[in-house]
Amino acid sequence: MAIYVSGGAVFTILLISRLLESSMLNAEVKEGEILPPTIHRLMKGYNKYLRPFFDNGPVTVGMSLDIASIDTISEINMDYTATIFLRQRWTDERLVFEGNKSLSLDGRLVELLWVPDTFIVDSKKSFLHDITVENRLIRIFPNGTVLYALRITTTVACNMDLTKYPMDKQTCTLQLESWGYNINDVMFYWTRGNESVSGLDTLQLAQYTVEDHYTSVSEAVYETGNYPRLVFHFQLKRSILYFILETYVPSSLLVVLSWVSFWISLSSVPARICIGVTTVLTMTTLMMGARTSLPNANCFIKAIDVYLGICFSFIFGALIEYAVAHFCSLSHMDSHILMYGHHIHDFDDEMNGIITTISNHNRAKRRKEAAATPAPAPASLELTVSPSSPSGSEPKPEAPPPEPTNWCLTALATVRKVLRAINCCHVENPHHIDNYSRVTFPLSFVMVNLLYWTYYLYF
Repeated sequence: MAIYVSGGAVFTILLISRLLESSMLNAEVKEGEILPPTIHRLMKGYNKYLRPFFDNGPVTVGMSLDIASIDTISEINMDYTATIFLRQRWTDERLVFEGNKSLSLDGRLVELLWVPDTFIVDSKKSFLHDITVENRLIRIFPNGTVLYALRITTTVACNMDLTKYPMDKQTCTLQLESWGYNINDVMFYWTRGNESVSGLDTLQLAQYTVEDHYTSVSEAVYETGNYPRLVFHFQLKRSILYFILETYVPSSLLVVLSWVSFWISLSSVPARICIGVTTVLTMTTLMMGARTSLPNANCFIKAIDVYLGICFSFIFGALIEYAVAHFCSLSHMDSHILMYGHHIHDFDDEMNGIITTISNHNRAKRRKEAAATPAPAPASLELTVSPSSPSGSEPKPEAPPPEPTNWCLTALATVRKVLRAINCCHVENPHHIDNYSRVTFPLSFVMVNLLYWTYYLYF
């Protein structure tokens, strides 16, 4: 009985070993079907966790870029989004094989090979395209050179100086760096120098044109060591035509519209006030609309803000000009009325003087006639003296009534004259203020524009 039990156990062990051998054989067959013989020989003993030339110095990795598109450039977020084809080349001595043709492999086989740990330094978010499969390319050459290409869309930060917006030029960068291998392990280089980056010459952007681009090689210094870095610089110049049609021309026309009030009579108060207030409110709305697409940063006083501020100042100045001219016209009118009152008062005084002179002349004539007649009897003398004053002197003429004092009107006229001298710059006729404004406002605006455009375009 014991012999039968031991024999069954041995039979079971032999059966299990046969099944394991057959499964391993089937796995080898399947692996042979997945990998061609050449690749199968290359992968035999290959360790993807060790870099090439592990004990013989750093591995050199060449880089090249193809800019497929630059989708958006945001001034608010200070970044740009681009789709690029990143190509990396390096030599792996473990992948040398005989032949004269390269091997193009499925991108999913990249999991079996060592690849550089390259990353984009200032990337905010990135992703690898995977429609219909992951957009990867692996190509192995007979001398062991590996070509590894990726299609990536990335959003990269770009520090912008917006002080000359919208006449600004921005220089953005795309920096490639090794994450874990320092310069003792990996060295990066551009395969063809400045020509390693292509696609910018045919690139069409909405608001920018690419003026210049170049490459550079540097090292990133961190606490953990020095790491290789490749930098691609490209300079963008903003197209100003859109902003001229959208902001500069409307704001300039509003300034010209505010000058129309200089040709309207000072007495037309509603018309001039309506033009002034309407242009001020419209300019305010235009200024608010121009700032919606820009970052709300107090550190940036942009060129477009300066121009809108200039236009707003001229429009507000035209409104203040009418207030000054209207006040001066009222003061001028009051001074004429006061002067007319003084003339009437002087005329009354002159007439009173003439009447007094005639009255005195008549009294003197009567006295002469009385002296020329013979003296009457004593009784008549008494009668003559009795109506006179007790001293017997001549009767004096009555004094004219005291002149009314106009010190209030005089003081008010003096204050208004001082204000008129200050506000109207000694302009005798307030209507001349509009005449001067018709010349000074346009000339000043032209001069300010010349200085503005000269400074922001050439300095």
